[in-house]
Amino acid sequence: MSAQQEGDSSVRRILDHPRGGPTILRIVLGTQLRRLREECGISREQAGDAIRGSHAKISRLELGRVGCKERDVADLLTLYGIDDREQREEYLVLARHANTPGWWQKYSDVMSPWFDRLIGLEEAASVIRMYEVQFVPGLLQTEDYARAVMHLGHPRASTEEIERRVELRQDRQAILTRRHGPKLWAVVDEAALQRPLGGADVMREQIKQLLWATEQPNITVQIAPFAIGGLAAAGGPVTILRFQEPDLPDIVYLEQLTSSLYMEKREEVENYMVVMDRLCATAEPPSMTVEFLERLLNRFERQAG
Repeated sequence: MSAQQEGDSSVRRILDHPRGGPTILRIVLGTQLRRLREECGISREQAGDAIRGSHAKISRLELGRVGCKERDVADLLTLYGIDDREQREEYLVLARHANTPGWWQKYSDVMSPWFDRLIGLEEAASVIRMYEVQFVPGLLQTEDYARAVMHLGHPRASTEEIERRVELRQDRQAILTRRHGPKLWAVVDEAALQRPLGGADVMREQIKQLLWATEQPNITVQIAPFAIGGLAAAGGPVTILRFQEPDLPDIVYLEQLTSSLYMEKREEVENYMVVMDRLCATAEPPSMTVEFLERLLNRFERQAG
């Protein structure tokens, strides 16, 4: 099958069975446009000239980092020899949907510029694997726990801004109870659970939330206890996202206090896959998680009085 035929198939598939928001649609559109360009033997510079832009703009478009005007897509399709009206319309519809703001854009006033991509990826992911060192994973945090985390990370933020950030975090969690939502596999370091963030009352409710998570068919929680070593090899929190759409590669997300890094190169992703597999093999098995959490819950209940 040629790149053009593969592209047509992928575009139809994602239009017929959309999963995720504009972030994923931009990536799929960019991937297909890159395939068409390469099959025609056209350089990024030539493609950039066709849409009155630079090769850097084409690169960002093909990586799905930016939206694309329908006019630009139409000009690129003409350059790549796509003349069939129905075929062109499918690409243009995809471009139109890819430029539609996601639900999270209403939080743009409190959302870091690099964070909206993560939310879009979470929306479309079929599997989310993560290792958390310092905090309970954001997708499993209670409101009060999330509020305590926000106060730590944004000490100068107003009360209104903190509440907006907490609301965004809670809205993100809807993917876990949605039909056909992703499978979440979280490895949580014991340090994140022993640290009484927000106080005993907050931790008690947070542990209850994690116990709820262990009962969900699409969520697996493992604890990495102090008794085992070697976990520092992960270098910090790691999230790996996998997608059903075959054109979407696995993506590694690394978050820091004021920035983040997305890795998509196969070699880099495979290295983190090995690290994650080792973490899961070294941590306590999922069958031990409930017992571990119940011990913690009893302790925090005594402290809360």
